[in-house]
Amino acid sequence: MTYDIIIIGGGSAGLMAAVAASRGGARVLLLDKGNRLGRKLGISGGGRCNVTNNKELDEIIRHIPGNGRFLHSAFSIYSNREIIAFFEGLGIPLKEEDNGRMFPVSDKAKTVVDALISQVRRQGVEIRTDQAVQEVLYADGAVRGVRLISGERVYAGRVIIATGGCSVPHTGSTGDGYAWAEAAGHTITELFPTEVPLRSSDAHIASRELQGLSLRDVTLTVWNAKGKRVITHRGDLLFTHFGLSGPIALRCSQYVVKELKRSDSVTLTVDLFPDTSADELYASTWKLAETESKKAIKTILRSLVQERLVPVLLAKAELLETTTFDNLPKANLLELSRLMKAFPVHIHDTLSLEEAFVTGGGVTLKEIDPKTMQSKLMRGLYFCGEILDIHGYTGGYNITAAFSTGHAAGTHAAEEALVPDLGPG
Repeated sequence: MTYDIIIIGGGSAGLMAAVAASRGGARVLLLDKGNRLGRKLGISGGGRCNVTNNKELDEIIRHIPGNGRFLHSAFSIYSNREIIAFFEGLGIPLKEEDNGRMFPVSDKAKTVVDALISQVRRQGVEIRTDQAVQEVLYADGAVRGVRLISGERVYAGRVIIATGGCSVPHTGSTGDGYAWAEAAGHTITELFPTEVPLRSSDAHIASRELQGLSLRDVTLTVWNAKGKRVITHRGDLLFTHFGLSGPIALRCSQYVVKELKRSDSVTLTVDLFPDTSADELYASTWKLAETESKKAIKTILRSLVQERLVPVLLAKAELLETTTFDNLPKANLLELSRLMKAFPVHIHDTLSLEEAFVTGGGVTLKEIDPKTMQSKLMRGLYFCGEILDIHGYTGGYNITAAFSTGHAAGTHAAEEALVPDLGPG
């Protein structure tokens, strides 16, 4: 069997590649080893599918710290604006939520997945599920097709690999594409977990006394071994039974992973009052204690921070919970104020790559044409989505990169297939 284009992987990037590739009449085959398409897409955004982000392009790229600048060319053709227009054109109205996140009004990822698959079918793409690829076939510096695990050979002059990374493997992302990339001569940068919860063995974590505590609008800072600030993120934070999670912990995770390569432990600090200086916090706490001079410090502190934090903060500041203003040492109150501005958490590990939301690392970008996503090493071979060495924060940024690179790969592969005498471009 021969096709113009074979796409391996029916996730966000693969489905968008199929849409783009089949618009001009190319004969397209979409293969997926699972029994249904869009499995990771179907659980994204907490099952509501955060299809993109509505921020300006410069902001989108800034929120893709893992080589986001590589996407300038792809975004110039197919950006978040085009993604929004595409889904609304399919009859899926979108709504904007906090921080620019775009969701279907239905609040159901299934709406998005079903619409994408229906569009792929309408455009004549042949879909074969439960079809695992054993290898991509190469000869004389060009793609020839694929060999399925069943032994069947399927031929095409263009193959798009959209198999994702290694994160969330139950959705089918098990890193299959890396071996096919290496067989074509590509380099795979070291894979690592990103957008991943953090592990800590601190006493207040091990005791689980803070488990489930959610902090709103705080900052989390990563420090290197020399005490220099690496990164700070502001937003919501969650204490778990093993450490830290929540949006800002996930955003800090890639920096923690890098620091852990140099040290056994990485210090993070939580600022509970990011808009108040330490001096101001000390002064206001002192005044509050003075005004309520008969009340114990634990009662005073409960009016400032969440109750479950109170005993931990007081213990670290070496203050008895029953201390009143008359017996309140200034040095200890100063330490308490410092802790509220920089509550330390020591991280020794993260959850595994398989448990991460996103895979860091992947196919080296210097070997990929940023306009077309075509390999510079193997004619007719394309990559898109998470298999590339691109990773962003959660919030619609990774899926935007997947849709954009998928569109670029599908569009160019179709142009090459339909006008072959133009060469690889």
